Amino acid sequence: MVIIFGGVAGLVIALLLLGWLAPGSGAQQLDWRPTRSVAVEVQNEIDDLDQMLEAANARRRRRGEQELTEADLRDRVAGDLREAVARREDRLAELDLAQMLAAANARRRAKGLAELSPAAYRAQLERDRR
Repeated sequence: MVIIFGGVAGLVIALLLLGWLAPGSGAQQLDWRPTRSVAVEVQNEIDDLDQMLEAANARRRRRGEQELTEADLRDRVAGDLREAVARREDRLAELDLAQMLAAANARRRAKGLAELSPAAYRAQLERDRR
């Protein structure tokens, strides 16, 4: 048992010493480099934007429309993003209202009262806000 544990401990110590005493890092020993650098990724994004803008402008030229600039394209994307966020917020507000109405109607049922319709509940919320 001493021989087995001693052998394993000696192997672990030898590997640790080898790693500590070896010159350079593990990446240098394996000649490992990242597949893409940050500069290459940024350049790829710029090239993609240029290609998309050129394709959109080619389509617009064929239709006789005015060409888009990069600023126009960014404004369009920002507008689309604002619209998507507004739709999401409206949908979440509707879900919140539906959940609050379900809870209010559950309490009303427990008290033996009639359930509220969504329109009546909205009107009640508006009255309570004032």
